[in-house]
Amino acid sequence: MTARSPSAERLRPRIVGVIASRADLDRVIRMRRPPDLFEVRLDCLVRVVGKLEDKLPRLRAPLIITARHPHEGGANKLSLRQRRDLLTQFLPHANYIDIELRSAIALRSFLRLAEQKKVRRIISFHSFKSTPPPRILSAKARAAEAHGANIFKVATRTDTPVQLAHLLSFIENKNVDLPVSVMGIGRLGAISRVLLARAGSALVYASLAAESDIEGQLTLEQLRALGIASRR
Repeated sequence: MTARSPSAERLRPRIVGVIASRADLDRVIRMRRPPDLFEVRLDCLVRVVGKLEDKLPRLRAPLIITARHPHEGGANKLSLRQRRDLLTQFLPHANYIDIELRSAIALRSFLRLAEQKKVRRIISFHSFKSTPPPRILSAKARAAEAHGANIFKVATRTDTPVQLAHLLSFIENKNVDLPVSVMGIGRLGAISRVLLARAGSALVYASLAAESDIEGQLTLEQLRALGIASRR
């Protein structure tokens, strides 16, 4: 598989509203000003799959679907087969899929299917304990590109200025012909998302609730107030 040209991606950061609970799902149905995209966390919503299938066609923004690996923040300790079955079930609703780099080989047949269906591929890396140095992140980006990614996503721990500097250096010197979405989690997570959005992060993820339960994640309204998100 070959990655598509980054010229196909918008230069302005796009805002992704994360649907990770029944409350989020109910909220987005009533939403008058949706973000650019919604991410549907299938691993979090596995117990309301029937309700999810009924409501997804009513959402007024393109969809990213993901069923996160348990070692990268996935809920409900889903097996590879359970994750693959969920992703396959909801693929017809998706504009993007998000697969962790660690799962790209095991799910390569699903990645090929998504490519055949013209569903774009985000390949991601999450580290909740640290931020690797830029050279390691660049190597992971090249691996994601080799697996056919359209976007490489990075979310890592940013409790210290050094960790944040690693992310800024990576996005400014990524040495890969691929859009990247880069964000921090932790004490400097909020400022990291603002700085990285302005440095060229392709996607900025936001909580749809009044407050985020992820340390450092901003809400959609906060991003709009900061001028990062569209005010549509």
